Amino acid sequence: MKPFRKAILTEEELRNLTGTPGPLASNKVIPFLDIHCRSFLAKSPFLLLSTSSNKGLCDASPRGDHPGFVHVLDEHHLLIPERPGNRRVDSLRNIIANPYVGLLFMIPGLEETLRINGKAWVIQDQELLEPMQVQGRIPQLGIAVEVEECFIHCAKSFKRSGLWEPTTWLPKDSLPKPAVMLAEHAKLPNVSAEDVADLLHDSYTKRMY
Repeated sequence: MKPFRKAILTEEELRNLTGTPGPLASNKVIPFLDIHCRSFLAKSPFLLLSTSSNKGLCDASPRGDHPGFVHVLDEHHLLIPERPGNRRVDSLRNIIANPYVGLLFMIPGLEETLRINGKAWVIQDQELLEPMQVQGRIPQLGIAVEVEECFIHCAKSFKRSGLWEPTTWLPKDSLPKPAVMLAEHAKLPNVSAEDVADLLHDSYTKRMY
């Protein structure tokens, strides 16, 4: 039994509702990193990495550092440093099982984004990773991507959401409390939300690189 009524099940049904893209959208995809894409990457401090397992279980994970932290190796390859995290390595495990990835690069204040799709490998090539060191620490691993598609994504979602407009942001005291959420989701014995907040603070101040 389907969980939702009136689901669209074929591309023909979908196209009957949405129509087809115009010539600009149809022809905007290029298969390499040109001068414009390289300039975008050099200015971007943040990306979203989408992966999926060989069973189709999907994951979207943020990656961020100083602008230009993703290195362009040549017009068909780029490298993302793998900084210290929580050791779940969801993205890395997915890439090993299913190498196809989607990347969405953002630049604060710019409403258009750059999308890159391709094939990825988890690598430990010190010659490539050494130039990515920060505070004297070389990444242990990197995500190398062979670029298959690059294209600019329009700004409508950012304009609708007002994401970069501080006047749309909620007051800090009304934001969700991640430490409370983590404590209640993990349900570890004798670990309070305050304990989790301390753990997060320690990680953010001492284990960034």
